[in-house]
Amino acid sequence: MSDFRLGSREILVEQLVRLVYRPLLLAALVVWFRGHNAPGGGFIAGLLAVAATASYALAFGGRAARARLPLAPERLAALGVGMSALAGVPALVAGQPFLTHVSGELALAGIALPWSTVMLFDLGVMLCVWGGLAALVLALWRKT
Repeated sequence: MSDFRLGSREILVEQLVRLVYRPLLLAALVVWFRGHNAPGGGFIAGLLAVAATASYALAFGGRAARARLPLAPERLAALGVGMSALAGVPALVAGQPFLTHVSGELALAGIALPWSTVMLFDLGVMLCVWGGLAALVLALWRKT
């Protein structure tokens, strides 16, 4: 039986992660986008994104996984918290309680695109979960 190891690298794991990394992130975006109108949303999307990060760390190491993140994990989480908080501001401006849902349509090139503060809130939750759990996964990775 042949051994698929090349040095300390697992070739099969690396190839599998290369195949699933981007689809996992795409699935996270789909779940985020779908979730503001149906079950799913930011939390589950964040879990899918951190699954991509964790699998990349498993195959290529923590440093490589950290380099794949759009920001450092702590900054990603902080950006998410900020976005979620920002989602409540339009309601305050309209004289409604903080985080009251505000929505409308944006006309762009003759197409009416719906928008909602819930989308911004869910995006913030996604980034917060992704950043927070990625920080945890990568910290645990350094301990091994």
